[in-house]
Amino acid sequence: MSENSQHVLAPMVRKLSLREELNQSDRDAIFALPFTLRKVQSGQYLVWDGDKPQNSCLLLSGFAFRHKLAGNGGRQIVSIHMRGDIVDLQNSLLGTADHNVQMLTAGEIAMIPVEAVRELAFTHPNVGMAMWYETLVEGSIFREWVLNIGRRDARTRIAHLLCELALRMEGAGLGEHINYELPISQEQLADAVALTSVHVNRTLMKLEQDGLISRHRRMITVVDWTKMVVEADFEPRYLHIAEPAGRVPGQQARVTAS
Repeated sequence: MSENSQHVLAPMVRKLSLREELNQSDRDAIFALPFTLRKVQSGQYLVWDGDKPQNSCLLLSGFAFRHKLAGNGGRQIVSIHMRGDIVDLQNSLLGTADHNVQMLTAGEIAMIPVEAVRELAFTHPNVGMAMWYETLVEGSIFREWVLNIGRRDARTRIAHLLCELALRMEGAGLGEHINYELPISQEQLADAVALTSVHVNRTLMKLEQDGLISRHRRMITVVDWTKMVVEADFEPRYLHIAEPAGRVPGQQARVTAS
């Protein structure tokens, strides 16, 4: 086991290592980053739209989400983040935040000065490449979310988001793709898929009645993954989660069912 496996910034090393091979010098440079630990509560804002953030936030525990507000007060959740995610990496270069970042649950973050993030990226090209890759994957996920709320019906939208969270939670070591705790309320889920909370509730009940999922409090069990990915129009390629031999999680289920 690595001597730094218990280091506070180990989740950042693990996440970036999935994007680009990091040598020992790269890892040491990440572990040497200055940071401040903060306990944060559910609902607490990490970034406000229009702010000029001085730090990038590494999510060590809990869940967070990005959202934007329309002029009429409507909220659109545009992404969900979990352990190991650097939730506002783009602000290390853009300077001014163009959306809000808020905690879904209580958790802990490491605040890393943006100047240190920039210096790390430029002095250690492997780390810079991994960060670039990470922002490109976030862009890929954003595009899928636009498609989801723009062209899929309510049932497919919700099933698709449940499938995405299943694979990402599994990848972060927070559950299995067929059994995980949903960290989001029905109201928040509604803001993520552009529906009313009443519509979300009815759709979840129908997915359960049809034998695709089962629910106990916030635990979601995907009863039939093969049928679920078909129902969700779910092709996980956009997540860019590689497995041995190049297989993408969930891919085989879709091929078998089609």
